[in-house]
Amino acid sequence: TKEYEDAASIAMAVLIVVTVAFIQEYRSEKSLEELNKLVPPECNCLREGKLQHLLARELVPGDIIYLSVGDRVPADLRLIEVTDLLVDESSFTGEAEPCNKTDSVLLTAGDITTLSNVVFMGTLVRYGKGKGVVIGTGENSQFGEVFKMMQAEESWTPLLRSFSNLTPKTPLQKSMDRLGKQLTLFSFGIIGLIMLIGWLQGKHLLSMFTIGVSLAVAAIPEGLPIVVTVTLVLGVLRMAKKRVIVKKLPIVETLGCCNVICSDKTGTLTANEMTVTQLVTSDGFQAEVSGVGYNGEGNVYLLPSKEILKEFSNVSVGKLVEAGCVVNNAIIRKNSMMGQPTEGALIALAMKMELADIKDIYARKKEIPFSSEQKWMAVKCSLKNQEDIYFMKGAFEEVIRYCTLYNSSGISISLTPQQKAFFQQEEKRMGSSGLRVLALASGPELGKLTFLGLVGIIDPPRAGVREAVKVLFESGVSVKMITGDALETAAAIGSKLTMSGEELDQLAEAELSSTVKNVSIFYRTSPKHKLKIIKALQRAGAVVSMTGDGVNDAVALKSADIGIAMGQAGTDVSKEAANMILVDDDFSTVM
Repeated sequence: TKEYEDAASIAMAVLIVVTVAFIQEYRSEKSLEELNKLVPPECNCLREGKLQHLLARELVPGDIIYLSVGDRVPADLRLIEVTDLLVDESSFTGEAEPCNKTDSVLLTAGDITTLSNVVFMGTLVRYGKGKGVVIGTGENSQFGEVFKMMQAEESWTPLLRSFSNLTPKTPLQKSMDRLGKQLTLFSFGIIGLIMLIGWLQGKHLLSMFTIGVSLAVAAIPEGLPIVVTVTLVLGVLRMAKKRVIVKKLPIVETLGCCNVICSDKTGTLTANEMTVTQLVTSDGFQAEVSGVGYNGEGNVYLLPSKEILKEFSNVSVGKLVEAGCVVNNAIIRKNSMMGQPTEGALIALAMKMELADIKDIYARKKEIPFSSEQKWMAVKCSLKNQEDIYFMKGAFEEVIRYCTLYNSSGISISLTPQQKAFFQQEEKRMGSSGLRVLALASGPELGKLTFLGLVGIIDPPRAGVREAVKVLFESGVSVKMITGDALETAAAIGSKLTMSGEELDQLAEAELSSTVKNVSIFYRTSPKHKLKIIKALQRAGAVVSMTGDGVNDAVALKSADIGIAMGQAGTDVSKEAANMILVDDDFSTVM
């Protein structure tokens, strides 16, 4: 009866573990289904001389595609016609700022991902319109190249995979394997020793063998796998309460062993929402701005008094914010922005100042759109019973050329070389801290504008990221930032030792393994570079976690010991490649 009781208790424990594991896996799959719901991508295609509405999967090379604001690019396209086209490639390259696109023939050779006359499958049109020829679909697109790299990471053959779910083992699984080998050797040792003693004493070898086997079996902790599995299940359930989807049980233990976290910047450490954080008016007033994202949450604080500014409580700040709101084509509705991110940041600033509606009192008569050559945009507006007025925004060195006056508390004063030098110094100060600086001006005609001031814009760190990184450092976990951004943007988020993707390519495998341990920021990196970094850290003995949200992160997520994707900002590809998904995009939950 004792044996039956043991069998029943073990069977019950196994049933409980299997049931809980099944429920958790089912919940994970259902959650992933919700996260992966997408409207089938459609596009406007010129085929056989007719403009047709087709699904992206029906496209073939040579089709002509029309693009407009809000469209997802359905395939890799070589642009043949553009009008002020800005494309958000953050999901593909990691760059937060939209890229200016051209239809010009480019004579310089190089990586296709750096070409400005090509747009890529899955990227988003933020501004303008364009027309392009399909040059790559499905696996033959740059998006497909990422999938090929992911498939290369799965090195097991179909035959082996059909017999076993062979995946890289976690630290716990490796420890359990070592324990199993040690217990096996120990068991054989006991059997051999008892048989030897029995033989020396003249006893029957079969009975000695039976005793040896019994002792060896008794020494094996048969309940250990069940205890470990139950412990992991409890960990998964605890993570679920923190809004974290864990796709495989051993991943919880792997996270506990992790000593290096590599993180993408855009959308992971930052929210991928451009935000105004600083203002400097033409008469020297400075203000800082709180709140993140495309909404009116936050305030504008006058420095150093910290007075909260609304509307025109400070005339100079009010005029600066007004100009940014009027010379603008972005729209924000219900915390969702359509248009260029920098323009969305200016609208959000106006919302915080309760000036967003001021745009409606002006009737726009003319627009001079932004271009990469002139680096400024201007609009001509009319106001009842007043002369027409121009508003301009753009790069400081270009806008200042059209200014003859500067604003001082609502009064226009002649612009002197000393004032220009002061404004230039402020622009450099803001730019050196990683901000994208825009200058604003207004006046009756171009060439006779009044300079209003400067605004500093950045894609700021997510709430809680700085505190989380600090805790991880104090716990002995190394945090490394990997981004597709340029050096200046990367350094605005982190300020440690840096290395570019080009520098990575110049290092031999052994040299790379010893170098990456001492580098905290990697910039201008491609998916291939990210994979190199992960592999180099693993060769150096690190247990590596990778967090990301874009297509460009998917290969690294697949290769890392534990891949962590963002649930809200993450692309379908990144969530499929990851082992864990942060439903609320909260980086601090990895702790």
